[in-house]
Amino acid sequence: MKLATVGEFGLIDRISAQFKAPENVTGIGDDCAVIPQSCGLDTIVSTDMLVEGTHFLLESTGPEDLGWKSVAVNLSDIAAMGGKPTGTLLSLAVPDSLSLEWADLFISGYRQLSDMFGCPLIGGDTTSAKDRICINVTVLGTVPSGEARTRDSAKEGDLICVTGCLGDSAAGLRILLGNGQGNEYPQLVRHHLRPTPRIREGLLLARCPGVHAMMDISDGLGSDLRHILDASGKGAVVDTASVPLSAQLRQYCKAFGLDPLEPALSGGEDYELLFTVDKDQERILPVAHTVIGYITEPGEGLVWKGSDKDFLGYRHF
Repeated sequence: MKLATVGEFGLIDRISAQFKAPENVTGIGDDCAVIPQSCGLDTIVSTDMLVEGTHFLLESTGPEDLGWKSVAVNLSDIAAMGGKPTGTLLSLAVPDSLSLEWADLFISGYRQLSDMFGCPLIGGDTTSAKDRICINVTVLGTVPSGEARTRDSAKEGDLICVTGCLGDSAAGLRILLGNGQGNEYPQLVRHHLRPTPRIREGLLLARCPGVHAMMDISDGLGSDLRHILDASGKGAVVDTASVPLSAQLRQYCKAFGLDPLEPALSGGEDYELLFTVDKDQERILPVAHTVIGYITEPGEGLVWKGSDKDFLGYRHF
Protein backbone atom coordinates (compact mmCIF):
# COMPACT_ATOMS: atom_id res chain seq x y z
CA MET A 1 0.00 0.00 0.00
CA LYS A 2 1.34 3.43 -0.93
CA LEU A 3 1.33 6.40 1.44
CA ALA A 4 -1.04 8.26 -0.85
CA THR A 5 -3.67 5.63 -0.04
CA VAL A 6 -3.87 6.63 3.62
CA GLY A 7 -2.77 10.26 3.27
CA GLU A 8 -0.72 12.40 5.63
CA PHE A 9 -3.08 12.12 8.57
CA GLY A 10 -3.62 8.41 8.09
CA LEU A 11 0.16 8.03 8.39
CA ILE A 12 0.16 10.16 11.55
CA ASP A 13 -2.60 7.98 13.00
CA ARG A 14 -0.54 4.85 12.32
CA ILE A 15 2.48 6.38 14.05
CA SER A 16 0.56 7.67 17.06
CA ALA A 17 -1.06 4.25 17.56
CA GLN A 18 2.37 2.94 18.58
CA PHE A 19 3.20 5.73 21.03
CA LYS A 20 0.99 6.42 24.03
CA ALA A 21 1.62 9.84 25.55
CA PRO A 22 2.67 9.80 29.21
CA GLU A 23 0.03 10.67 31.79
CA ASN A 24 -1.05 14.36 31.65
CA VAL A 25 0.99 14.96 28.47
CA THR A 26 -0.71 16.12 25.26
CA GLY A 27 1.07 14.15 22.56
CA ILE A 28 0.71 13.52 18.83
CA GLY A 29 -2.32 15.11 17.18
CA ASP A 30 -2.30 18.78 18.19
CA ASP A 31 -0.32 21.86 17.16
CA CYS A 32 2.14 21.32 20.02
CA ALA A 33 3.00 18.69 22.58
CA VAL A 34 2.15 19.94 26.08
CA ILE A 35 4.42 18.80 28.92
CA PRO A 36 3.39 19.70 32.50
CA GLN A 37 6.00 21.27 34.76
CA SER A 38 6.04 21.94 38.50
CA CYS A 39 6.44 25.72 38.29
CA GLY A 40 2.91 26.71 37.28
CA LEU A 41 3.79 26.57 33.59
CA ASP A 42 3.50 23.89 30.95
CA THR A 43 6.20 23.48 28.30
CA ILE A 44 4.89 23.39 24.73
CA VAL A 45 6.96 22.02 21.84
CA SER A 46 6.41 21.85 18.10
CA THR A 47 8.47 21.10 15.01
CA ASP A 48 8.02 21.73 11.28
CA MET A 49 9.98 20.84 8.18
CA LEU A 50 10.36 22.81 4.94
CA VAL A 51 11.70 20.93 1.91
CA GLU A 52 12.88 22.63 -1.27
CA GLY A 53 10.59 21.76 -4.17
CA THR A 54 7.70 20.91 -1.85
CA HIS A 55 7.34 23.92 0.45
CA PHE A 56 9.39 26.52 -1.42
CA LEU A 57 11.23 27.18 -4.68
CA LEU A 58 14.60 28.94 -4.60
CA GLU A 59 13.87 30.83 -7.81
CA SER A 60 10.83 32.51 -6.25
CA THR A 61 11.83 32.72 -2.57
CA GLY A 62 14.72 34.88 -1.41
CA PRO A 63 16.91 33.61 1.46
CA GLU A 64 15.80 36.32 3.92
CA ASP A 65 12.14 35.55 3.24
CA LEU A 66 12.80 31.84 3.65
CA GLY A 67 14.57 32.40 6.96
CA TRP A 68 11.65 34.49 8.20
CA LYS A 69 9.05 31.94 7.12
CA SER A 70 10.97 29.04 8.66
CA VAL A 71 10.47 30.65 12.07
CA ALA A 72 6.95 31.92 11.37
CA VAL A 73 5.37 28.54 10.63
CA ASN A 74 6.65 27.23 13.95
CA LEU A 75 5.75 30.25 16.06
CA SER A 76 2.25 29.95 14.64
CA ASP A 77 1.91 26.57 16.38
CA ILE A 78 2.81 28.22 19.69
CA ALA A 79 0.19 30.91 19.03
CA ALA A 80 -2.39 28.20 18.34
CA MET A 81 -1.93 26.82 21.85
CA GLY A 82 -2.10 30.27 23.46
CA GLY A 83 1.57 30.10 24.44
CA LYS A 84 4.63 32.33 24.61
CA PRO A 85 7.65 31.25 22.53
CA THR A 86 10.97 30.95 24.37
CA GLY A 87 13.46 29.57 21.86
CA THR A 88 14.05 27.61 18.66
CA LEU A 89 16.42 24.95 17.38
CA LEU A 90 17.35 24.91 13.70
CA SER A 91 18.50 21.88 11.71
CA LEU A 92 19.66 22.80 8.24
CA ALA A 93 20.67 20.47 5.39
CA VAL A 94 22.10 22.32 2.39
CA PRO A 95 24.12 21.47 -0.74
CA ASP A 96 27.76 22.53 -0.40
CA SER A 97 27.39 24.46 -3.65
CA LEU A 98 25.17 27.01 -1.90
CA SER A 99 26.87 30.36 -1.35
CA LEU A 100 27.89 31.72 2.04
CA GLU A 101 26.00 34.92 1.17
CA TRP A 102 22.79 32.90 0.82
CA ALA A 103 23.34 31.36 4.26
CA ASP A 104 24.03 34.76 5.83
CA LEU A 105 20.83 36.22 4.37
CA PHE A 106 18.79 33.18 5.47
CA ILE A 107 19.98 33.61 9.06
CA SER A 108 19.32 37.36 8.86
CA GLY A 109 15.66 36.71 7.98
CA TYR A 110 15.45 34.03 10.68
CA ARG A 111 16.82 36.50 13.25
CA GLN A 112 14.48 39.34 12.22
CA LEU A 113 11.33 37.42 13.18
CA SER A 114 13.01 35.78 16.17
CA ASP A 115 13.89 39.20 17.56
CA MET A 116 10.33 40.46 16.97
CA PHE A 117 8.99 37.88 19.42
CA GLY A 118 11.97 37.60 21.77
CA CYS A 119 12.54 34.00 20.74
CA PRO A 120 16.27 33.31 20.25
CA LEU A 121 17.88 30.50 18.30
CA ILE A 122 19.44 28.30 21.00
CA GLY A 123 20.83 25.30 19.10
CA GLY A 124 20.42 22.88 16.23
CA ASP A 125 22.41 20.97 13.63
CA THR A 126 23.84 21.44 10.15
CA THR A 127 24.69 18.87 7.52
CA SER A 128 25.22 18.58 3.78
CA ALA A 129 22.54 17.58 1.29
CA LYS A 130 23.00 16.26 -2.24
CA ASP A 131 20.57 18.32 -4.26
CA ARG A 132 18.06 20.30 -2.18
CA ILE A 133 17.64 22.30 0.99
CA CYS A 134 15.81 20.85 3.98
CA ILE A 135 14.98 23.05 6.98
CA ASN A 136 13.66 21.72 10.28
CA VAL A 137 12.80 24.03 13.17
CA THR A 138 11.76 23.02 16.68
CA VAL A 139 10.17 25.71 18.82
CA LEU A 140 9.79 25.76 22.59
CA GLY A 141 7.29 27.79 24.55
CA THR A 142 5.36 28.07 27.79
CA VAL A 143 1.71 28.38 28.77
CA PRO A 144 0.17 28.63 32.26
CA SER A 145 -0.60 25.15 33.57
CA GLY A 146 -3.81 23.75 32.15
CA GLU A 147 -4.50 26.74 29.89
CA ALA A 148 -3.21 25.42 26.54
CA ARG A 149 -5.94 25.57 23.93
CA THR A 150 -6.28 22.25 22.11
CA ARG A 151 -8.31 20.96 19.17
CA ASP A 152 -10.60 18.65 21.14
CA SER A 153 -12.51 21.25 23.18
CA ALA A 154 -15.17 22.57 20.77
CA LYS A 155 -18.65 22.57 22.27
CA GLU A 156 -22.03 22.34 20.56
CA GLY A 157 -23.36 25.87 19.99
CA ASP A 158 -19.90 27.47 19.95
CA LEU A 159 -19.31 30.12 17.32
CA ILE A 160 -16.49 29.44 14.85
CA CYS A 161 -14.13 32.40 14.41
CA VAL A 162 -10.97 33.31 12.54
CA THR A 163 -8.46 36.13 12.82
CA GLY A 164 -7.46 38.15 9.76
CA CYS A 165 -8.35 37.39 6.14
CA LEU A 166 -8.02 34.03 4.42
CA GLY A 167 -6.62 33.10 1.02
CA ASP A 168 -3.97 35.80 0.56
CA SER A 169 -1.07 33.36 0.92
CA ALA A 170 -2.43 30.88 -1.61
CA ALA A 171 -2.95 33.68 -4.12
CA GLY A 172 0.55 34.98 -3.39
CA LEU A 173 1.96 31.55 -4.23
CA ARG A 174 0.06 31.53 -7.53
CA ILE A 175 1.64 34.88 -8.39
CA LEU A 176 5.13 33.64 -7.54
CA LEU A 177 4.53 30.67 -9.84
CA GLY A 178 3.84 33.05 -12.72
CA ASN A 179 0.10 33.69 -12.48
CA GLY A 180 0.11 37.47 -12.22
CA GLN A 181 2.47 40.33 -11.44
CA GLY A 182 3.70 40.64 -7.88
CA ASN A 183 3.97 44.43 -8.07
CA GLU A 184 0.22 44.58 -8.75
CA TYR A 185 -0.65 42.48 -5.68
CA PRO A 186 2.15 43.08 -3.16
CA GLN A 187 -0.02 42.22 -0.13
CA LEU A 188 -0.69 38.73 -1.45
CA VAL A 189 2.95 37.98 -2.19
CA ARG A 190 4.13 39.36 1.15
CA HIS A 191 1.54 37.33 3.04
CA HIS A 192 2.92 34.18 1.45
CA LEU A 193 6.59 34.98 1.95
CA ARG A 194 6.44 36.72 5.33
CA PRO A 195 3.41 35.60 7.37
CA THR A 196 3.13 37.06 10.87
CA PRO A 197 2.30 34.46 13.53
CA ARG A 198 -0.58 35.53 15.80
CA ILE A 199 1.31 35.23 19.08
CA ARG A 200 -0.33 38.25 20.72
CA GLU A 201 -3.80 37.17 19.66
CA GLY A 202 -3.23 33.61 20.84
CA LEU A 203 -2.08 34.79 24.26
CA LEU A 204 -5.14 36.98 24.68
CA LEU A 205 -7.61 34.36 23.47
CA ALA A 206 -6.20 31.68 25.75
CA ARG A 207 -6.94 33.90 28.76
CA CYS A 208 -10.63 34.07 27.80
CA PRO A 209 -12.59 31.27 29.52
CA GLY A 210 -15.19 31.23 26.73
CA VAL A 211 -12.60 30.26 24.09
CA HIS A 212 -12.56 26.49 23.73
CA ALA A 213 -10.82 24.79 20.77
CA MET A 214 -8.08 26.60 18.84
CA MET A 215 -5.51 25.89 16.14
CA ASP A 216 -3.69 27.74 13.37
CA ILE A 217 -4.71 27.65 9.71
CA SER A 218 -1.81 26.04 7.87
CA ASP A 219 -3.50 23.62 5.44
CA GLY A 220 -6.61 25.66 4.68
CA LEU A 221 -9.83 26.06 6.64
CA GLY A 222 -11.40 23.10 4.82
CA SER A 223 -8.76 20.81 6.29
CA ASP A 224 -8.03 22.44 9.63
CA LEU A 225 -11.63 22.87 10.78
CA ARG A 226 -12.10 19.15 10.18
CA HIS A 227 -9.26 18.48 12.63
CA ILE A 228 -11.17 20.35 15.34
CA LEU A 229 -14.40 18.54 14.46
CA ASP A 230 -12.72 15.12 14.45
CA ALA A 231 -10.91 15.75 17.73
CA SER A 232 -14.00 17.20 19.42
CA GLY A 233 -16.51 14.76 17.95
CA LYS A 234 -18.71 17.54 16.55
CA GLY A 235 -20.19 18.88 13.31
CA ALA A 236 -20.23 22.43 11.96
CA VAL A 237 -21.94 24.89 9.64
CA VAL A 238 -19.78 27.49 7.89
CA ASP A 239 -21.42 30.48 6.21
CA THR A 240 -19.23 30.95 3.14
CA ALA A 241 -20.53 34.50 2.69
CA SER A 242 -18.96 35.40 6.06
CA VAL A 243 -15.45 34.16 5.25
CA PRO A 244 -13.16 37.24 5.47
CA LEU A 245 -11.52 38.04 2.13
CA SER A 246 -9.13 40.93 1.50
CA ALA A 247 -9.89 43.50 -1.19
CA GLN A 248 -6.66 42.54 -2.98
CA LEU A 249 -7.64 38.86 -3.07
CA ARG A 250 -11.03 39.77 -4.52
CA GLN A 251 -9.34 41.92 -7.18
CA TYR A 252 -6.88 39.18 -8.07
CA CYS A 253 -9.55 36.47 -8.34
CA LYS A 254 -11.78 38.71 -10.46
CA ALA A 255 -8.89 39.42 -12.84
CA PHE A 256 -8.08 35.71 -13.25
CA GLY A 257 -11.62 34.32 -13.17
CA LEU A 258 -11.20 32.47 -9.88
CA ASP A 259 -13.60 31.74 -7.05
CA PRO A 260 -11.98 33.50 -4.05
CA LEU A 261 -13.39 30.83 -1.73
CA GLU A 262 -11.01 28.28 -3.27
CA PRO A 263 -7.77 29.91 -2.00
CA ALA A 264 -9.51 31.04 1.19
CA LEU A 265 -10.80 27.62 2.20
CA SER A 266 -8.44 25.20 0.46
CA GLY A 267 -5.21 27.13 -0.12
CA GLY A 268 -3.47 27.01 3.26
CA GLU A 269 -0.46 28.82 4.74
CA ASP A 270 -2.48 31.75 6.07
CA TYR A 271 -1.24 31.13 9.64
CA GLU A 272 -4.27 32.86 11.10
CA LEU A 273 -6.04 31.45 14.16
CA LEU A 274 -9.18 29.33 13.99
CA PHE A 275 -11.08 29.00 17.26
CA THR A 276 -14.45 28.25 18.80
CA VAL A 277 -16.02 30.39 21.50
CA ASP A 278 -19.15 30.37 23.66
CA LYS A 279 -21.73 32.49 21.82
CA ASP A 280 -22.35 34.58 24.97
CA GLN A 281 -18.64 35.46 25.24
CA GLU A 282 -17.85 36.28 21.60
CA ARG A 283 -18.74 39.98 21.76
CA ILE A 284 -16.25 40.71 24.55
CA LEU A 285 -13.23 39.02 22.99
CA PRO A 286 -10.15 41.32 23.08
CA VAL A 287 -9.01 40.28 19.59
CA ALA A 288 -10.25 41.34 16.14
CA HIS A 289 -11.97 38.36 14.53
CA THR A 290 -14.75 37.24 12.20
CA VAL A 291 -17.55 34.80 13.04
CA ILE A 292 -17.93 32.36 10.14
CA GLY A 293 -20.17 29.63 11.55
CA TYR A 294 -21.10 27.49 14.51
CA ILE A 295 -20.51 24.04 16.00
CA THR A 296 -23.27 21.45 15.72
CA GLU A 297 -23.99 18.10 17.34
CA PRO A 298 -22.06 14.96 16.37
CA GLY A 299 -22.98 13.25 13.12
CA GLU A 300 -23.98 16.36 11.20
CA GLY A 301 -20.64 16.68 9.43
CA LEU A 302 -19.29 19.88 7.91
CA VAL A 303 -21.83 21.95 5.97
CA TRP A 304 -20.74 24.81 3.67
CA LYS A 305 -23.75 27.13 3.72
CA GLY A 306 -24.01 29.13 0.50
CA SER A 307 -21.89 26.79 -1.65
CA ASP A 308 -22.40 23.40 -3.27
CA LYS A 309 -18.65 22.68 -3.15
CA ASP A 310 -16.82 20.68 -0.52
CA PHE A 311 -13.61 22.50 0.38
CA LEU A 312 -11.06 19.91 1.50
CA GLY A 313 -7.94 21.99 2.11
CA TYR A 314 -4.36 21.12 1.19
CA ARG A 315 -3.23 17.49 1.31
CA HIS A 316 0.50 16.68 1.48
CA PHE A 317 0.06 13.25 -0.15
